[in-house]
Amino acid sequence: MTTQADQISRVRQRQVRLRRVRPGRRRLKWVLISLVLLGAAVCGMVPLSGAAGHLALLSQQAEADVGLAEAGTSADIPPRMLQAYKNAVQLIHDVVPACKGMRWPVLAGIAKVESNHAVGRTIAANGDIRPKIYGVLLNGSGAGGNTTVFPDTDGGKWDGTATGERAVGPFQFMPSTWQSQGQDGNKDGTKDPHNADDAALAAAGYLCGRGRNLGVERQLRAAIFAYNHSGAYVDNVMKWINQYTAAANASSSVSLSGVTGKARTVLESALSQRGVPYSWGGGGTSGPSRGVCCSPSGKSGASITGYDCSGLTSYAYAKAGIRLPRTAAAQAGRGHRIAASAGQGALQPGDLVFFAYAPSRDSTIYHVGIYAGGGQMVNAARPGTSVRLDPVDAMPGYAGGARLL
Repeated sequence: MTTQADQISRVRQRQVRLRRVRPGRRRLKWVLISLVLLGAAVCGMVPLSGAAGHLALLSQQAEADVGLAEAGTSADIPPRMLQAYKNAVQLIHDVVPACKGMRWPVLAGIAKVESNHAVGRTIAANGDIRPKIYGVLLNGSGAGGNTTVFPDTDGGKWDGTATGERAVGPFQFMPSTWQSQGQDGNKDGTKDPHNADDAALAAAGYLCGRGRNLGVERQLRAAIFAYNHSGAYVDNVMKWINQYTAAANASSSVSLSGVTGKARTVLESALSQRGVPYSWGGGGTSGPSRGVCCSPSGKSGASITGYDCSGLTSYAYAKAGIRLPRTAAAQAGRGHRIAASAGQGALQPGDLVFFAYAPSRDSTIYHVGIYAGGGQMVNAARPGTSVRLDPVDAMPGYAGGARLL
């Protein structure tokens, strides 16, 4: 990413590998928990009002909430961070007049890998992020994969320590690079790598170089490689850019022309709930309801009347006279299973569509939506969102569908 990119490439590559391992461990943890809980809830056939039913909700939501935190829709980006990415796109020509093809998904892809969009931090109205985000101290200790000592360049001004150097902010700039590349994105007279607007505009400028066309994949990949000299890093960032692009391109409407019978009933019922908030553990055959506390990320549905993913599908299918199990993984066992290998072209409007950590294993399914046609699904995405249309491509782990209609 920096003028020292060649020198610190080995460190950053190891950090990328660590980032890729840790989420997998978290997913495995929740999958194992969910399988135990799922067995108690589904095999026991206990009504949802009972204790085992509560476990079923926790199982399904442990999968959905953790999984969707990794998902590639704009729902996983704090609104203030998304605003910063979009602001940077508007201002990039003030920084690099010749830049072409800059889009917010490009910045989102970088920030996803570097800091997970500063999730868990407080982002003030002016863009300041607290607590500040620091990388590992590059002192050769081996922590985070670093084996080379990098001397301090900023006296601790940006990285909080004068004993060495570490990357800072949501885009993980080295202090020495910030000195030359920093920008004042929020126009407050200060260039601060711990400010979302400043950091996003600086990252946009760095990626554009002296005038790259980021609309050309070859040049986009070259820009990402310049940011971090690692092929694995480039592939990881590109994956997220593509998923965010799919989300950005999603239509806000869908045509039901030609959709008839129970499939139309299911889709009309689901679409009628657009705008109803996500509620962790909420919703069912009777409609939206208050959920339970609390999701793995600490989000409670207890005071929110709405739906989680399988609560929405249960409601919509009930309107067509079909009663579904309460969890996403269990719903995959109903009807004619459509394999992921058949591709999305095998889906028909009204089909359930699933996402899993291991797409070939239904026991790892963490999320379900209703296919609406045109590559879109009706979706109760995650805490903080509402029922809406999302592109199927915007989420990782496509696991095929199920046809009950």
